[in-house]
Amino acid sequence: MKKVITYGTFDLFHIGHLNILKRAKALGDYLVVAVSTDEFNLIKDKVCTYPYEERAAIVEALKYVDEVIPENNWEQKIKDVQNHNIDIFVMGNDWVSKFDFLKEYCQVVYLPRTDGISTTEIKNGLKSS
Repeated sequence: MKKVITYGTFDLFHIGHLNILKRAKALGDYLVVAVSTDEFNLIKDKVCTYPYEERAAIVEALKYVDEVIPENNWEQKIKDVQNHNIDIFVMGNDWVSKFDFLKEYCQVVYLPRTDGISTTEIKNGLKSS
């Protein structure tokens, strides 16, 4: 069985989120998604519309997702890959080369983002309306 992992905040879930999870799942047999906790988002200067528990529940309900784990810090990725026997690490291509240090442990794939949509754009649009 080929296992895949990806990470994200997944606030204001949209088609771009669904597309990346669908494509990540297509790379393997089992998809683990690490959803950023509220505490970790504060460290990243992100404020979510929905709390971790709700964001994780939404992601976990998707047919492409086999398991959801919390993302508590930047440093946990190597341990996650090892502890979950991950074969492929997937992130959006706006992170190209940032996670290449994981190539020692698994394949690293950067997928294109969905054009024309982002959580930041949605939040900015809501603020201006």
